[in-house]
Amino acid sequence: MAETQIEWTDATWNPVAGCTIQSAGCTHCYAMQMAKRLEAMGMEKYKGLTRRSGDRTVWTGVIRLDEQSLDVPLRWKKPRKIFVNSMSDLFHDQVPESFIGKVWDVMRRTPQHHYQILTKRPDRMADLVKQIAGEPLPNVWLGTSVEDQEVVERIDDLRRVPAAIRFISFEPLIGSVGRVDLEGIHWAIVGGESGRLARPIREEWIDEIHDQCVDQSVAFFFKQWGTWGKDNKKRSKKANGREYRGRFWDEMPITAAL
Repeated sequence: MAETQIEWTDATWNPVAGCTIQSAGCTHCYAMQMAKRLEAMGMEKYKGLTRRSGDRTVWTGVIRLDEQSLDVPLRWKKPRKIFVNSMSDLFHDQVPESFIGKVWDVMRRTPQHHYQILTKRPDRMADLVKQIAGEPLPNVWLGTSVEDQEVVERIDDLRRVPAAIRFISFEPLIGSVGRVDLEGIHWAIVGGESGRLARPIREEWIDEIHDQCVDQSVAFFFKQWGTWGKDNKKRSKKANGREYRGRFWDEMPITAAL
């Protein structure tokens, strides 16, 4: 468990480490570079998870389950929003159903926390959650990533997931998503890519998501412009900030208030 600077959560919990690239949104995933750094710091959990490919760090495909970290949230008494597996994908094909069940058991035993689980594999999530969870846990939010129009079908899979809160992370937003059906979706996060190889974001792509959220009563959270600003100029993500349409957008699902 670690405190985090991610704007929409309070802490991270990583019972799984390692992943594989699933779609274009994964190309410059921050977790690959972070895993490399953690390995260099001597953390055995991250050993062998990445390799160099040209000038990039990429996943090797090794998935590591960390049984010892499972009980960490049990020690946190103060309520927190906890991002589950910021360094992996809980619904990766190599994560056994039995292990996912153990994660669910911890979340069930800690109702003071709200857990946010994000996957690029909502089809598997939809299939397994029905078997593992039974009735949706009120403190578990389940979401999927949609970076452009090529993967909007993930939203249909997400809609099949039994969950108190369903959310979409449109980050990194690298293309238009077009017209999307947000029925059954409670929250949308939008953000641009960061890092030296970041791909640009366009304000009109944000506009179409924002306007659809307003029309379909979905809470809208704008996380960041990233490396490319509103003026389409490249600078640090801190310099570009997170102001959109003259204000900060930090909306959260109404039913998810801590």
